[in-house]
Amino acid sequence: MFLARTRELAFLDELYSSPRPEFFVLYGRRRVGKTELLQRFCQGRRAVYFLAAQVREKDNLRALRDAMADALADPSIASLEFPDWSAALKFAVERARTERLMLVLDEFPYLCEATKGLTSLVQRFWDTSGKSSKLMLVVCGSQVSFMEREVLAERSPLFGRRTAQLRLEPLSPPEALQFLPKRELDERIQAYAILGGMPAYLRRFDEDLPLEDNVVKECLRPEGYLYDEVNFLLRSELQNPSTYASLLAAVARGKDKVGDIALEAGVDSPTANKYLTTLRDMGLVEREVPVTDTDPLRSRRGVYRVADRFLAFHFRHIQPHAAQLQAGRGAKVWTESVVPDLPRLVDDARVDFIVHHLRTQAADELGVELVEVGRNEGRYVRACARASDGSGVAAIVVPPKFKDPEGLGEELARLGRHFQGPLVKLVYGFTRRKDAPLGFERVPEGELL
Repeated sequence: MFLARTRELAFLDELYSSPRPEFFVLYGRRRVGKTELLQRFCQGRRAVYFLAAQVREKDNLRALRDAMADALADPSIASLEFPDWSAALKFAVERARTERLMLVLDEFPYLCEATKGLTSLVQRFWDTSGKSSKLMLVVCGSQVSFMEREVLAERSPLFGRRTAQLRLEPLSPPEALQFLPKRELDERIQAYAILGGMPAYLRRFDEDLPLEDNVVKECLRPEGYLYDEVNFLLRSELQNPSTYASLLAAVARGKDKVGDIALEAGVDSPTANKYLTTLRDMGLVEREVPVTDTDPLRSRRGVYRVADRFLAFHFRHIQPHAAQLQAGRGAKVWTESVVPDLPRLVDDARVDFIVHHLRTQAADELGVELVEVGRNEGRYVRACARASDGSGVAAIVVPPKFKDPEGLGEELARLGRHFQGPLVKLVYGFTRRKDAPLGFERVPEGELL
């Protein structure tokens, strides 16, 4: 079953329906769903989907030939032999002279490994024949740094050739809840709190099993699909994965300033800052500056947090208990480590939902655009936003038995000093509604709650 990605599919359809030749670059970290998205879109269209392998150039060319023969329903193509990539791309253009043909080269970095200078070859092909055809060429890759450096960057031979690009991000919190539809809503929220929005991770959980069994099976045993996933990710993208892992572990354990992160990881601050910048570029960590800061570019109040929920889970509950997990004691780790942490995980996940709502939907409800949105470290005010007219929005979460109105009033007073006019107060909470899991209520002006 293919879930979510409606906006991305609509954009691909826009490119496919265009009367112009299109050169589309799709990239994003492994497991984010690029291949599923492209394969889904190719269905029912005149499209050749080719997944490259880490083999010789000759073998990939033969595999591409076979993919063309199958997709175009032309057995005669199977007898061809492409001597090089120039010949293969020329053949694709010939088939796209009068009718749209979509050619997907997935895992493009593998092709570049086997064929030195392939980016220059593709540049020459596009300039001489591709851009005068009805071809829709798609290059896709999971090595984010490679795709940005060798395909999109100004130094790349392909710079300026692409007609569109998309870095595919994890699913939004509401989209992630489309998985495990048989389970109760609170259990699906817990699954998101652990796995985040990675489709491949969410798909591994069996909706006929309770959360505990899924976590133990997939995360808390060496044979599990997700047990070593983070290590695979770091090794595939980074040259010094152990240093990056130490920094991620420090942030996951709550260190949020560069100096504290460096001290925890055992490196100096300049090294930590350099490596954290790389992790930010990869989307694995983020540096958050309070919305209330008047000079965010020079702010000293920025804090780091792990941007990927499963990475944070890995460094809090898998890596520290590796010896127990290797000994087959995953159920014990679940009981003694994960279960006590579930309330914090769900509370943090709830802020993800709130921030997403503020960024994507709240403007329609409030009648004013929100130009800045971010988390807030208050006990009750968990996120806030600045509107285009200078006013502020406070996103409030209160416990079931709320007994500290003075504390909330103090938080709102401190926050209100940074905005123009009275704060708009929105109270958020999870509901039992599958169609609207996050509920909110606007507090009338002049009232505390």
